Amino acid sequence: MRWPTLPDALDFYRKGLTSIDPEVWTFTDLKVLNLAENLLTEIPESLGRLVRLHTLDLGHNQIRHLPQCLGDLPELDRYLYISDNGLESLPGNLTHLSRLAYFNCTHNRLTALPHDLGRMEGLQELRIYHNRLTRLPESIGLLHQLVELHAQNNQLQVIPNSLGGMTALRELNLEHNQLRVLPPALSQLAHLRRANFRFNQLQELPAALEQLSNLEWLDLRANQLTQLPEGLGRLPRLEKLDLRWNHDLRPGPELEALRQRGCRVLL
Repeated sequence: MRWPTLPDALDFYRKGLTSIDPEVWTFTDLKVLNLAENLLTEIPESLGRLVRLHTLDLGHNQIRHLPQCLGDLPELDRYLYISDNGLESLPGNLTHLSRLAYFNCTHNRLTALPHDLGRMEGLQELRIYHNRLTRLPESIGLLHQLVELHAQNNQLQVIPNSLGGMTALRELNLEHNQLRVLPPALSQLAHLRRANFRFNQLQELPAALEQLSNLEWLDLRANQLTQLPEGLGRLPRLEKLDLRWNHDLRPGPELEALRQRGCRVLL
């Protein structure tokens, strides 16, 4: 394949590719590369030559291992999508991408994230759902710019208290895990607007939940709650509270307080 001019963006979306033309790796001014929905099984270390790349989509292929050079791409700061590849691990130096804003590694077979994930301090949106994660690294609390965390459909049993460090967080999705408790530091997420904890094993909620003054939407369906903290009724901006399928829940006056000010409460 030959190109009339040297491109700064290449789109090979759904082209049935089983390999990549080696000439692609000579385009050192390339900024955007889309290889999604092909039949690729590997990406060569030659990827490391694309030093100006800021957007990379490798999703929906059959790539079992990512090249080490991925973490050394100096300009990869906008978008990295590696969903649906059957990946069991991530390159150790992936966390060198300290300016990356969006990272999606969903629908893989990951059992752990890098322990130094917090080095990716530029992250604003992190999507790690539909993996096999049992825990999140303590360093996740260093992601001070993170706005959205989507970690549903894993096997998480505990959330580190360091979560409270993600003070820019607005959306938190932890549904379909194995959580029994939530960390008290959840109360430090002052900008949190949407929280989804449905289909876990929660037996109680932290009393400090009432400090989430910007929370608008709270989903607690299908847990094991028997009572709610009184302060829940004082959440000033809560618009919807879903408590269905907590079969032993004993509603208290906090729910009536929410209803009276217009919050939609589902039992």
